[in-house]
Amino acid sequence: MRKRYKISLINLGNIALFVFLLGIAISPFAGTCGGSSLNIASAQGENPLAKSKSVEGATVVQSALREIYKEVNPAVVRIETEQTIDMPQHPFFNDPMFRRFFGVPNGGQQQKQKRTGLGSGFIISPDGYIVTNHHVVQKVDKITIKLGSGKDYTAKLIGSDSSSDIALLKIDGVKGLRTVHLGDSDQIEVGDFAIAIGNPFGLYSTFTLGVVSSRGQDVNTADGVPRIQTDAAINPGNSGGPLLNIRGEVIGINQMIYSQSGGSVGIGFAIPINYAVEVIEKLKSGKTIKPGYIGVSIAAEATPEQLAELGYKGKTGLLVGQVMIGSPAWKAGIRPYDFITEIDGKAADKFSVLKTAVLRKGPGNTLSVKYLREGKPGSASIKIGEAPSDG
Repeated sequence: MRKRYKISLINLGNIALFVFLLGIAISPFAGTCGGSSLNIASAQGENPLAKSKSVEGATVVQSALREIYKEVNPAVVRIETEQTIDMPQHPFFNDPMFRRFFGVPNGGQQQKQKRTGLGSGFIISPDGYIVTNHHVVQKVDKITIKLGSGKDYTAKLIGSDSSSDIALLKIDGVKGLRTVHLGDSDQIEVGDFAIAIGNPFGLYSTFTLGVVSSRGQDVNTADGVPRIQTDAAINPGNSGGPLLNIRGEVIGINQMIYSQSGGSVGIGFAIPINYAVEVIEKLKSGKTIKPGYIGVSIAAEATPEQLAELGYKGKTGLLVGQVMIGSPAWKAGIRPYDFITEIDGKAADKFSVLKTAVLRKGPGNTLSVKYLREGKPGSASIKIGEAPSDG
C-alpha cells in the first residue's frame, strides 16, 4: 500500500508541476481574453519618438496633407470617354475563297468599334465647369463625368485647344459643387511640395506627393509655354488632373510624362495654371484660339566666337537669323543679326521667352522688344499677327 501511495504522490506532483508550467505558458495570451493583467504596451515602455520635436514637425505636415486631400478630392473628377472608330478588316478577308468558304459577305469593309478612354479633371465653378486636357476628350462621342459622390453625368464640350492641350467641359443640372482653388504658378520654386490627385490606370482618387523639379522646362510643346516638372507620380489616367501646392491650390494641369516603360519614372510635366486660366477664359467665352506670329527665326547655333565677331561678346540674348519680308517683325523694323536682349521687360535669355510671349499674347496684341544692332541699342513694338495656315 505504501508503495502504491508513494507512486501516487509522485504522479500528483508531476500533474501539479505540469499545471504550473502550463499556467506560465498560457499567461501571455490570457491578456487577450481578459484573463491576465499583463500589458504588452506597458512592458515595451514609452515611445521616445512620440515627443520628438522633429517627429512633431513631420506630423504637422502629415496633417496638412490629409486636409488637402479631404478638401480637394471632392473637386477632382474621373472622366470616361467613348469613341467610335473604323477598324479595317485584314486583307485576308478579301480573298474570294475565304469569303465563299466562311460565308463572309462584306470582306474588306471597315467595321465600327467602340474605344474607351480615361482621364481626370477638376471643377472650377459650382455650376459644373470642368477643366481637363484636350487629348483626354479629343474626337470622342461621349464624355461621362464621375464625381467623388458616386454620381455620373454626361458632359458637353464647351471648347478645346490642341496647341495648349486644354479643354473645358460642362455638366448641366448641378449647383453647389465643390471647386478647387487656383494658385499662382509664377510664384512656385524648385523644391516646393507638389501634389497630384487623379485616376491613374483606372484607380480612383489617387494622391501622390513629390516636389517641383523644375519650373520652366521647354518640352517642345505647340504652345511654347515651359512646363512645370515634378517627381510626383503621374501615370496614364492622371491627365487633366490638378497639380497642387502645399496650400492645396492648383498650380498646374497634369499633362504628360517622360517614360520608356509607359509608367512613371519620376519625370512628369504640368501646364502652368496662370497660362491655363487665359486659355480657359477664351474657351468659356466661345473664342477661337489662334496662335500668334511675328515672322522671325532665331539662330540657335550661334557660337560665342560668332557673337564676339558681331560685337555681342559676353551678352545674353537671341540672335535673329531670318526675318520674313512683310511679317509683323519686318514691319516693326527688326532685321537679321539684330540681337534681342529684352522682351516685354524680361531678359531674352532663351528662345522660350520669345515664343511664350508671342503665343500667350496672341494676334492683335503688341510685343515690346529691345535689341542691339552693330552695338547700338534699339527698340521696337511688334503687333502680333495670326500664324499662317501652313505653320
